[in-house]
Order: sequence, then structure tokens, then C-alpha cells
Amino acid sequence: MGLLSYLPPMADEVEEIVPDSELRGLMRHLPAAWRPYWLLARFDRPIGAWLLFWPGAWAIALAGHAADRWDLILWMGLGAVVMRGAGCVYNDIVDRDLDRRVARTAARPLASGRIGLKAAWTWLGLLCLFGLIVLVQFNLAAAITAVASVGAVAAYPFMKRITWWPQAWLGIVFSWAALVGWPAVAGGFEPAMWLLFAGSVFWVIGYDTIYALQDIEDDALAGVKSSARALGRHARGGVGFCYVVAIGCWIAALWQLRPQLLGLAALLPVGFHLVWQVASLRADDAGDALAKFRSNRFAGLLMFLACLVVGATA
Repeated sequence: MGLLSYLPPMADEVEEIVPDSELRGLMRHLPAAWRPYWLLARFDRPIGAWLLFWPGAWAIALAGHAADRWDLILWMGLGAVVMRGAGCVYNDIVDRDLDRRVARTAARPLASGRIGLKAAWTWLGLLCLFGLIVLVQFNLAAAITAVASVGAVAAYPFMKRITWWPQAWLGIVFSWAALVGWPAVAGGFEPAMWLLFAGSVFWVIGYDTIYALQDIEDDALAGVKSSARALGRHARGGVGFCYVVAIGCWIAALWQLRPQLLGLAALLPVGFHLVWQVASLRADDAGDALAKFRSNRFAGLLMFLACLVVGATA
């Protein structure tokens, strides 16, 4: 099947493919031949790009360069959109057989046969070329660090087959931008960066466990492992633990730069938001789990503001 060969779906079919899409209206304005590729890269669901973007923006802000390197923040935003899309395409290539066995993913373009395997690989290559344009905007240390993430990204789809905690591996992948953003503006690596990264890893484990609550029954039938299944009825407590560790790491990161209690007050908004997520989470309600997961884009913004304040005054 060629890259642009596609039989246009009916409107209700598009709805079925992306039940949690945020951009259904835009989807209908795209040429019919483009729609399955847009869906395959999850461009209709920007939450993933936001979550990939925030740790890099935090690092630039906490390093004190948000104002003078705002252009780099924008480049990281573009990179997050493109590389998250590439990661989704690769993930669906690897998981196409598993996806057919899970209700929420069975209608994805590759699993459903709307896109052929060769076309999916071609689309992945094009997205990586766009990612290369972003890569050359960074200095050597940041660029090498970014390229080093490829191995972790490539291994991620297989984690759900070999460990009950694929969310921990995703935490490394989705926090990697912090390891890129810091040297991109500071030229090297510092303890505050590693603490920021560690906190992000636990934040990702927490919110992706919430996301995995939607698929517990289907995952069990398909033999897919997840932290939500591993924690079972203790899922809320597990998410709470991850968020507590994340806040603890972020406190230590901010303290490295500004050892004052007033500086730590910048974390209160994001801390309260994460407490709200855990306190109000209904683990048996897929709709609530999705809403709580999506709310982490706002948590990322609150954390960015905390890093911005401390980085600018350190």
C-alpha cells in the first residue's frame, strides 16, 4: 500500500478510531488520504507531545535561560511533536498484533489494515527527517544526549512483554528531554538536572499508571503487562507514592539552586494539583482515568512556572 493510498472512512469510523481524540473537527478538514497518517502519529491527541515537551522546558527554565533561549524552547516543542509522532508510529509497528486484541487500540490505522507496513515505515522515516532538523539546533553535548535516547525509545514497546513496569521505562523515555535541555543552555550536566530528571521519571510512572487503568481488563486478556495490573486495587496508593517521590526530587533540585524555603513555595501549585489527581481518582472509571491523565499537561505547566521563578532568581 502506497504512502498516500487510503480508502476514506465514514465520519463515524473516524470517531471509532480515536475515541479520545481532541481534534475531531480538524480531522474532518484534512484530505482523506492524510487522515490515517495523522492518526498513526497521534497528532489528533496532543497530550503526548505536551508531556514529552515539558521536562525539556523545565530544564531550560531551571537553568535560568528561559528568557534568552526562548527559541530553543520552541524548537523543543516542535521536536516533541515530531518525535512523539515518530515514537507512536514505531510503537504501532511493533505492537500491531497486540493492538488488534485490545478494544481501545484495535481500530488504529496499522492494526486495522488502513495503512500497510511499508507505508508506516516510510512515514516513520519522514518524521525522523523532521526530527533531524530540530536536532541540529542544539549544541554538541545536547545533540549527543538526544541521539542516545534512540535505544531507550526503540526498546520501550517490548517492555510490556517482559516487565510489569513498562511505565518505568516510559518514565526514562518521556523525561529524557530534561537531559537534553539542560546541556543545551548550560553546556554540561549538574546535580539539579539529574534530580529534575529523576522527579520527572516518577511523575511519568504515576500518570501513565493512571492511563493504564483504562485497559486493565483488555491487557489481562491480551497478556500485556502494566503497573496498573501489578498494583491492582493499590493503584491509587502507587500513583500517590510516585508523585510524592517526584515532588521530593523536585524539592531537592530547586534547593540545589536556591536553598531557601521561599523558593520551594513555587512547587506548591503543582504539588496541590498532583494531590487532587490522587484524591479524586476513580480507578474503576476509564473516563475519569483519561481526564486525570490529560490534566498532567496543566501539572507540567505549573512545574514550568516553578522552574521559571527559581531559575530566574537563583
